[in-house]
Amino acid sequence: PIMTPSTIATITTSGEAPIPPPTIPSLILENLPTFNSAFHFEERLRLLETSFSEYRQTNQFADVVSAIPGIVHQYMDQQMKEAVREAVQIQTNRLQDSIQCKNDEFLRNIDENMKKVLKGLVKNQRSDEQRNLYKALVEAYEADKAILDTY
Repeated sequence: PIMTPSTIATITTSGEAPIPPPTIPSLILENLPTFNSAFHFEERLRLLETSFSEYRQTNQFADVVSAIPGIVHQYMDQQMKEAVREAVQIQTNRLQDSIQCKNDEFLRNIDENMKKVLKGLVKNQRSDEQRNLYKALVEAYEADKAILDTY
């Protein structure tokens, strides 16, 4: 509402006693704008709250979306660790089996070679014993023959 000149107090500079300003009717005070109505405070507050709420929702969405690569990386890291562990276990088992086969083959070869060596030693020992026995038999025969020839 606009204030008219009749409602504004006028000050006179004459020598007369000052006239007190007229009282402002309460009707005019009721028509004065309040802070809320002058600046649309309630409406601005409501719009600000709405904007902030939307921002929080979109910001939460952005936070969730930005967290996805980390979650995917963590999941992939777990999966890779598990896959590597399984691959290492499988390869370890294969190597152990391969080494065990080679070890078994090595032991069989050693066993066969030991048997051959023992057979050779027994054969040589037998032939040496046979030769010694034959020599002893020949010597005994010659000794007997010499004894018999003297009679």
